[in-house]
Amino acid sequence: MQAFVTSEGVMTTKKTERALLLGIDLGTARTAVMSNRQFKTLVHSVVGYPRDIIGVKILNRTQVIGAEAIEKRSYLDLYYPLQDGVLKEASDKDLEAAHELLKHVIDLCEPKAGDKICGIIGVPARASVSNKGQLLKIAEDLMDIAMVVSEPFMVAYGQNKLNNAIVIDVGAGTIDVCAMRGTVPGPESQLSVLKGGNYIDGLLETAIRDSYSGVQIDRHLAQTIKERYGFVGEPEQNVVVPLRINGKPADVDVTEAVRVTCETILGDIVENVKRMLLLFDPECQSEALANLVLAGGGSRIRGLGSMIEAYLSDYGHVKVTLANDADFAGAEGALKLATELPPEYWDQIGEKVGA
Repeated sequence: MQAFVTSEGVMTTKKTERALLLGIDLGTARTAVMSNRQFKTLVHSVVGYPRDIIGVKILNRTQVIGAEAIEKRSYLDLYYPLQDGVLKEASDKDLEAAHELLKHVIDLCEPKAGDKICGIIGVPARASVSNKGQLLKIAEDLMDIAMVVSEPFMVAYGQNKLNNAIVIDVGAGTIDVCAMRGTVPGPESQLSVLKGGNYIDGLLETAIRDSYSGVQIDRHLAQTIKERYGFVGEPEQNVVVPLRINGKPADVDVTEAVRVTCETILGDIVENVKRMLLLFDPECQSEALANLVLAGGGSRIRGLGSMIEAYLSDYGHVKVTLANDADFAGAEGALKLATELPPEYWDQIGEKVGA
């Protein structure tokens, strides 16, 4: 039994045992989902379709989703239905891939016959009205009730950082910075930068290729290197990885390439934190600076929190805290919100379909 105070000030209760409640963080690179039945998983946000009949024969399927699609990419056409953190609407195939991805993560939660499926889906801070509408149109076909909300707001809700705090959500497509001031954040309290993990991956791929003539590297390898070794500041040790140069195996030192490319996002993060800081009353700014929350896959870049603190040191005491279980911080906040707020009140928070 959950309780919630409505806008009229009335305490309501709502039984949810027949509802499958979902928190979904729909990301450019990975999608996180959690349910009220203690299920959670992370899925690569990619759908693969065989290029010809040979691929269909090998797979014995006409599509594959997630890590398996990346593994078998040599004979698949890959569709990433999200680009720069928002739904890609370039073609019918992109929208079909988005539908299949969302259906897949819902199916993984094993809805039972008679379940009312209610899901809260995270979108980047400054996603357009039309993009949210298209996502809700897809969700309406798969869920009884669905709502889209800002991803950094979901992180803040899950971490209980609802006042005098700033969330920095470093995703694959965007970096979202959100000022939490005791209310549901509006557009003026959120900023998105189109430089996330994918941006770093592209720079890293180019930097390694430029440093070693004949080196064989693609975007997926660059992403793997970044996710395993990414750091800013002084390296703890040199980053040496096994690659191939003109077909021959070689151990390649990519320390400087990793450091330089990972540090490219620092300036944008710091400048946008400064902009968000000015939204707080002067007497609240010190508390906000001591409540910076770093989330998203990019939060795992070693030293990022410390470097942000150092770059902002002129503003006083700065404390960056890494969100608990950073990959699931958005989905966890969405599920917490879905659990605490009965679905009939979801439209107080964001755009909603279903009843």
